[in-house]
Amino acid sequence: MHVVIMGCGRVGASLAAALERLGHEVAVIDKNQESFRRLGSDFHGRQILGIGFDRQVLIDAGIERAGAFAAVSSGDNSNIISARLARENFGVEHVVARIYDPKRAAVYERLGIPTVATVPWTTDRFLRTLLPEGVSSAWRDPTGNVAVLQLPLHEAWVGHSVRELQEATDARVAFVMRFGTPVLPDSKTVLQADDLVYVAARSGTLGDVTSVAAKAPED
Repeated sequence: MHVVIMGCGRVGASLAAALERLGHEVAVIDKNQESFRRLGSDFHGRQILGIGFDRQVLIDAGIERAGAFAAVSSGDNSNIISARLARENFGVEHVVARIYDPKRAAVYERLGIPTVATVPWTTDRFLRTLLPEGVSSAWRDPTGNVAVLQLPLHEAWVGHSVRELQEATDARVAFVMRFGTPVLPDSKTVLQADDLVYVAARSGTLGDVTSVAAKAPED
């Protein structure tokens, strides 16, 4: 697949190298000639000097035959403009933009442009490392307000219903992994031994949710 990357910072250069190792053809756009030095001598793709949201620059990079486009420059506006051009004007199927402002990320997600919100994503990675296993989130929305996490349950919850767990934790059970198979439960679903329970909760409540679930339910 031909992939166009806008931005040759550390993320863009690393992404380009990873895609080449996987056998993809890569073109990298950057407005600074010196930035291409990050690609190293092993990079065999194209280096396009110019503004990533300039139509002719995108065409020079092969956007018309690209299967994917990644906008990873240091500017939110540049990233989203170029991502929308790639999606809406050139019909690129797989498009993603890096966004620093999580509020903007939520807006762009609604416009149909997948985003990586750098600050919430980095925060979540730190949480995964700092907090005990099972407490950090498995997914967080672009604004950082809602998280999905695997809930560490006290063994006494076995035999209780999803409704009881939701009422006790004030979280929504999103799905249950049962014997390796995902199950979408309803309020009457009964929790079984070895279930892996994933819940959706407000980010500020994760500590309280996990604390309640880690204790035996009240009779």
